[in-house]
Amino acid sequence: MTIDTARIEAAVLEILAAIGEDPARAGLSSTPKRIAQSYGEFFAGLAEDPLDHLAPSVDFVPDSSEIGELVLVRDIEFRSMCEHHLLPFTGVAHIAYLPDDRIVGLGALPRVVETLASRPQLQERLTEEIADALETGLDARGVLVVLDATQGCVTARGSRQTRSSIVTLASRGILSRPVERAEIMVLIGVTP
Repeated sequence: MTIDTARIEAAVLEILAAIGEDPARAGLSSTPKRIAQSYGEFFAGLAEDPLDHLAPSVDFVPDSSEIGELVLVRDIEFRSMCEHHLLPFTGVAHIAYLPDDRIVGLGALPRVVETLASRPQLQERLTEEIADALETGLDARGVLVVLDATQGCVTARGSRQTRSSIVTLASRGILSRPVERAEIMVLIGVTP
């Protein structure tokens, strides 16, 4: 799927006119093009499958000591666009999984987050989609995903809570158990 930049530019021109601005004004004349380009970045994940990033995983013998007990990547920065107001939300993702007989290069995990975040999203759904992708793509024994983000629709409009953040959590398999999850939350730095 490709982003229709000409259509986005036309829509932005209409929005500018609708709010009473002159779209031809010097400061605004390039705005439609800039917004169309930025939307191409914001929504690039619509054309990608997050499981593609997990495909080149490495197989190990199930009892191999090379796998380890846990893989945890903390503070993966992400940005997404709230589908309710088309305002950005930004934050960090913390991802943990218990390998079974496959692991993946650590750079693949931020790519999964980026792909799924680069769609019109809700933070709650994004958290679940990341967990689902890791569970499916790695056949992991357990998955834990924690997102901590600041929502543009909360900070810039409505209640204007500029210092608040939203934390969402999704767990699968063994890491759905409270005891196992609590230990990882401590490693992440979030109190359960």
